[in-house]
Amino acid sequence: MTTPDQVPSGAREGKNMIDIEVLRGLFLFEKLDDDKLRWLARYGDEEEYDAGEAIVKQGDPADCFAVLVEGEVVMITETTAGPVTMTPTSQSGAYAGAVLAYLGDRAPATYGHTLRATKPTRMFMLPARKYGMIMAEWFPMAVHLLDGARLGGMAQREFIDRRQRLTALGTITAGLTHELNNPAAAAVRAVDDLREKVKSTRRRLATLAEDGIEPQRLRALIDLQEACAASISEAPSRSPLQISDAEDELADALEEAGVQDAWEIAPPLVAAGFKVAKMDKVRDALGERYLDEAMHWLSEAIEITQMLNEVTDSTERISSLIASAKQYSQMDRAPYQTVDVRELLDSTLTMFRGKIPPGITIATDYDPELPPIPAYAGELNQVWTNLIHNALDAMAGTGILTVRTRLEHDTIALIEICDTGPGVPEALRERIFEPFFTTKAVGEGTGLGLDISFRIVAGRHGGDLRVESKPGDTRFEVRLPLTETAAPA
Repeated sequence: MTTPDQVPSGAREGKNMIDIEVLRGLFLFEKLDDDKLRWLARYGDEEEYDAGEAIVKQGDPADCFAVLVEGEVVMITETTAGPVTMTPTSQSGAYAGAVLAYLGDRAPATYGHTLRATKPTRMFMLPARKYGMIMAEWFPMAVHLLDGARLGGMAQREFIDRRQRLTALGTITAGLTHELNNPAAAAVRAVDDLREKVKSTRRRLATLAEDGIEPQRLRALIDLQEACAASISEAPSRSPLQISDAEDELADALEEAGVQDAWEIAPPLVAAGFKVAKMDKVRDALGERYLDEAMHWLSEAIEITQMLNEVTDSTERISSLIASAKQYSQMDRAPYQTVDVRELLDSTLTMFRGKIPPGITIATDYDPELPPIPAYAGELNQVWTNLIHNALDAMAGTGILTVRTRLEHDTIALIEICDTGPGVPEALRERIFEPFFTTKAVGEGTGLGLDISFRIVAGRHGGDLRVESKPGDTRFEVRLPLTETAAPA
């Protein structure tokens, strides 16, 4: 052990020596004996800083290990998206600066952050090389453990980070597959039915021709079919009871007119707004002789139009889902761009739609005045994914998921992901953004979703992520600057 009597030649007395009892009162040094405390007092300095004064500056040579004695400090880290400011602390013994100096030649050469006093503050400043030396001599086993834990933690974090992304991707992919399957299956069914209906209408036209129908009568029938097809989308909304009554009325009239299978052909005719009066027009235009075949052809032709509309709706739904998937993944787009947050949120909700339980209602409340923002869109989509996934888990199948945007102070975009679950206990709110901390059962969560989200929001975008929670109302609030604060990496 190195003691004050074994000081190397060239050692200097501290300019502002600190009392060893003050050092003993700091939790970092409370277990050290008097010899070690005197050694620290000899080689370290007690420095005073005014409010707003920088104690260490990011990018400067990392030559001091800094420990808070009294006052308040805040840590600020400059990122590619602007400064990230941590919560100020007045905890005596809090430390910063060259904390990795015990790594020797492998230690960072410059400070990775700025430490600034927010109130008049006293600091204990120990030269980095002295701090590294005492760590190696006084706590050699601790140095090996810390180094191993640091390297292992970095590797584990990287591995679980990738796993978290893959898990989220798997959830989204399952939902997207489910959503794509529904319109695709509907289109396949409609096409199969179309084949049979088209074949049947060709035969009925052939039958009418064989019966000698005049060209002008056939033209009148085709014009009537086109008018009915055009009116399908314009048909007024009716209750199931009203539709049933209309079908009964038309079927009775068709049956009285001698039309076969009236109860089968009435529903598609009613869906096109066909009434008894129109049947009389068909009879007047074509005559009694052709009425039965003409009404069957007209019903099938209208069904073909309805099936084509179904195919169109299904393919448009598929196209919309693919567009949402591209928006979500930011395929073929620059990583840093000006984006509409509402589009990002909508694309994420679309990806989740197949995984949202029927007991959960989705509500969106978007501020129309919110302008586009500069952002890493793909990374923000990962934030929405994590927050929405957590909200759905919290509600356990029943509740309301609300996604809201607001313009705050004309400079900030506020995005809220809200759920009506049981809430986050107050004792846990300060920990939920810690790496590997999770409230889920073993095997159900990695504890990195919120940590990753915080790093994306704060580290990459210079924003802020916080939670407000009470039973029945939990809100994760994301604040993002509306202007680019730094050139993107």
